Amino acid sequence: MFDWNDLTFFLELARHGRLMPAAKRLKVDHTTVSRRVAELERSVDAKLFDRRPDGFVLTEHGHRLFAIAEAIECKALSVHGVLGSPVSTQPVGRVRVASMEGIAAFYLSGRFRELARTHPEIVIELVTERHLINLTKREADVSVSFVPPQGARLKVRTIGAIRLALFAAPAYLAERGTPAGSGDLQQHDFVDYVEDLLAISSVHWLLDVLEPESVVFRSTSLAAQQAAVAAGFGIGLLPLFCAKREPALVPVLSDEVVVMRDVFLSVHEDIEHLGRVRAVTRFLTTLFQRDDAYLTQF
Repeated sequence: MFDWNDLTFFLELARHGRLMPAAKRLKVDHTTVSRRVAELERSVDAKLFDRRPDGFVLTEHGHRLFAIAEAIECKALSVHGVLGSPVSTQPVGRVRVASMEGIAAFYLSGRFRELARTHPEIVIELVTERHLINLTKREADVSVSFVPPQGARLKVRTIGAIRLALFAAPAYLAERGTPAGSGDLQQHDFVDYVEDLLAISSVHWLLDVLEPESVVFRSTSLAAQQAAVAAGFGIGLLPLFCAKREPALVPVLSDEVVVMRDVFLSVHEDIEHLGRVRAVTRFLTTLFQRDDAYLTQF
């Protein structure tokens, strides 16, 4: 039989992912947290954490125990309410959200401030990679992407859409002229992705419009592409949510060229019920529904 008190140390380390923040929360030394968690692992005869350079990550067994431990904690906290001395049951801990660079930097990062106001004890870790993060391997807790990730026991749903459009700098259009129709586009220079380094083919969205004959600048970074378009390199296909932040960009053929992408929210079913994860997924779902016009209309 294990020591019930060890679950408290386990919960805080699982939520914070590092010994020092967990120890600070529990008002003990970090070595105490490490020792108590190690004792719990020995007692239940299971490895609960993978020790990595960037912190502690729950294993499959760890996730299963976390769900049970959090339910026990919730019951314990309810005692105060029954006895007339309520305490806060706000969700606590870190939630790692994986997304693509553009939507993370130009849209999500600033808006997570709204979540912080209502759930100040949730720490968001916003992870961006050129490839899809693997939720099944616990590389992240939640995914927001234009492509539904693959994996066992994932809950995936569409929470919104984004629109992309052609943009150019006024200086470029003054020099080269403004296309009167899509048939004029092959006469222009374009900014695009580096094809052989493109990990997710569906974000090569310019191919939805045309395969340009003249590409004068390529980058794996959407932010770099936008900067190049704003500098006058050529025309680029950009999401409205990032182009709206750059006053130097002018829409090109906005009524004729319409490219849409669904936005998928994904979470592993083992952790979808956790309070902090539920809070984040609810926030993201509401956010995309609320901002539909901003994301899809000029």
